[in-house]
Amino acid sequence: MADTEKKPKFKKRRSSRKPTDQIQIATERIDILFEQAEAAFHSGHSLSDRYVEIARKISMKYNVPISQKYKKRFCKHCKKYLVYGANARVRLDSKGKCILITCENCGKKMRYGYNKLTTAKE
Repeated sequence: MADTEKKPKFKKRRSSRKPTDQIQIATERIDILFEQAEAAFHSGHSLSDRYVEIARKISMKYNVPISQKYKKRFCKHCKKYLVYGANARVRLDSKGKCILITCENCGKKMRYGYNKLTTAKE
């Protein structure tokens, strides 16, 4: 074999998309797990944290995004389920135009931006 001809050492893996029925089942399971986490929070925090962990693993395995309403319900740092007023503090920062959520478990702060709604003139 000549020096100019080089074979690639590794084959590039082709990513295949999961079937749509599996994606649909995964999204339904994520929704169910977050509902169960909300119901189980008052009886025990560890069970609701476990539900969030399972939902995140399903999301990563099937490459399904967690919906926006559930994304703000767990801490991005310690991955614990958050209930506003119990283990999370919510503040509005009008100067920075953001919602500031503080996790009481790890003390980290998460910021989500927002825009003021403008009312239409009549």
